Amino acid sequence: MLRIVVGMVATAVAFAVAGRRMWWLLRLIRVGQPAADRVGDQRATPVKGLKSQATEVIGQQRLLKWTVSGVAHAFTFWAFIVLMLTIAEAYGALFDDHFGIGGWAGLGFIEDFFAVAVLVALLVFTGIRYRQSPARRGRASRFYHSHTAAAWGILGMIFAVIATLLLYRGAQMNTDHFPYRPYGWSFASWVISKWLHPLGAANQGIETFFILAQLVVVLSFLVFVTYSKHLHIVFAPINVYFARSPDSLGPLLPMYSGDHRIDFENPSEEDNFGRGRIEDFTMKGLVDLATCTECGRCQSQCPAWNTGKVLNPKLIVTDLRDHWFEEAPRLLSGKEAAESLPPLVGVAEANGVIDPEALWACTSCGACVNECPVDIEHVDHIMDMRRHQVLVESAFPSEAGGMLRNLENAGNPWGMPSSTRLAWTEGLSFNIRVIGPGQTIPDDVEYLYWVGCAGASDDRARHTTRAFAELLNLAGVSFAVLGPQETCTGDPARRIGNEFVYQMLAQQNVSTLTKAKVRKIVATCPHCFNTIGREYPQLGGNFEVVHHSQLLEQLVADGRLAPTSSVDLAVTYHDPCFLGRHNKVYDEPRSVLDAVPGVTSTEMPRCKGRGFCCGAGGARMWMEERVGKRINHERIDEALSLDPDVVATACPYCRVMLGDAVKDRQASGSARDDVVVIDVAEVLLRSVRRTDG
Repeated sequence: MLRIVVGMVATAVAFAVAGRRMWWLLRLIRVGQPAADRVGDQRATPVKGLKSQATEVIGQQRLLKWTVSGVAHAFTFWAFIVLMLTIAEAYGALFDDHFGIGGWAGLGFIEDFFAVAVLVALLVFTGIRYRQSPARRGRASRFYHSHTAAAWGILGMIFAVIATLLLYRGAQMNTDHFPYRPYGWSFASWVISKWLHPLGAANQGIETFFILAQLVVVLSFLVFVTYSKHLHIVFAPINVYFARSPDSLGPLLPMYSGDHRIDFENPSEEDNFGRGRIEDFTMKGLVDLATCTECGRCQSQCPAWNTGKVLNPKLIVTDLRDHWFEEAPRLLSGKEAAESLPPLVGVAEANGVIDPEALWACTSCGACVNECPVDIEHVDHIMDMRRHQVLVESAFPSEAGGMLRNLENAGNPWGMPSSTRLAWTEGLSFNIRVIGPGQTIPDDVEYLYWVGCAGASDDRARHTTRAFAELLNLAGVSFAVLGPQETCTGDPARRIGNEFVYQMLAQQNVSTLTKAKVRKIVATCPHCFNTIGREYPQLGGNFEVVHHSQLLEQLVADGRLAPTSSVDLAVTYHDPCFLGRHNKVYDEPRSVLDAVPGVTSTEMPRCKGRGFCCGAGGARMWMEERVGKRINHERIDEALSLDPDVVATACPYCRVMLGDAVKDRQASGSARDDVVVIDVAEVLLRSVRRTDG
């Protein structure tokens, strides 16, 4: 009877306390705006959501990217599922000494196996926590400003769950109450039973005590989870289910106000542009905040944080979450009280939550989103706060103003007149076909070559443009360009937060491409590739777009380009963020390089999904970098450590940023004078051109 009374009272108290907290959290989430962007093409069917549950939640796919900690967490998670059976057994033992879920000895083995696996995982977690201690490593620790005390508390409680489990099971074997026979299959419990056996009749009391201790610890764990950062146990599956499909990278989402998409041609006075206060976040955005595990994986990959900037994607989320919880009384009091909330962006002295310096340091490279094991959408939140700052507050870095004016007046960030769009064609040995105003693309033209602003305006990027055009000509690929009709895709405006300018440019381009009846587009700029291919569909512009590295790989594979002359170069390849992480194009540029005889390729330590940004994305190309080490210097130092002849890339912005960094290092004497940064197309052309004579 004592077992039953204590067990039921503890259960009632724990469920009441935890239930009250969960009800409070659900009410707080419902304060957010409707998540209108999570229907339709983002998460249209349960099949997509269930698939992500299977791969990311059950399969622990993202966590397993980090092998040691990932495997430890995976076994802990799977043990959590398996050991739900032992919790059921503990409750059953309150009423029946011999309670078991069947009598299969294999189940006892599985339960003990996962119990031991958790103990091993706890040792791993303890080692990681010690090695990464903020007290020892400062901002280099990925647990910097995380709630480390709560993390140690959870590790202690998990140990208590396993310890009480094995102790009551060992005592059960000595009182002959253990349901799974032969006992030896439950190997860990059997070892404990041998230790307890000399205590004789005391095993009855030990059994009762540790059954109740098991339930009290488990129920305390339940309560603690609802009041700590370990809310991810509850909210992570929900967050993963409603995450963007197939991932949260690539296109930015259209702007929504409440439950409707903002019509920029005829906006309503009631429309809310971006996120200015915490109540502006959608319910999905608020679930993001509640889901953060504070693991610091995002922080460990962030180029801004790793070069001494203020921006820390983990702290962006946790600061917003802490502010959300702190302002809960006003949020739950009604609309009038919520309207008095402080703005999200501002210096701490003015009650700001997010430092403006942090907001504008983001390159939108997506490293944080790519690493997050629970699908938090850091970039979307940062961009939405930028949108509010630009469109409502008119507050953004002054040097970006020139870029925006150039986009509005000249249609490109450099402010070059449209008449210079064909300057790169001068001196070519073949003619470039140009689609004029009112013309449609001829049937014999296979691709429209989208040159892009950089490819047409920047002297270094023009080398790539010319090289790619020459390769297309050598391969016999018919192509044409828009010339003066082409204008900026709007990516810099959108990434800095000026959706109005983006919409103006994007709609103009969609109209031009549609009227020209363009079928297939090839782009040398990953930003153009991403914007036209993945963001223009939001405006009704559905075009087949390939990146030039993809097309070159195909042309080499088909034998239309024959790189047979050796170039004898040591090359390291830099992954452009908007080609790699955002669009998962990793292999094609490498295949192009591998096809060139004499090229010896060496990978940088940070490559592919963990490639390090060049510093140009998120419109940072047009903003000064005044804090910490320059991102392009950090990246080029990594490349130069391999002593290459060529740093190859597949993006004009990367070429410019890394080229500038190489010049800086050459000026200081820390780089060879003959090291160059060029596009993969130029490496290929060296071999193909020489073959053709």
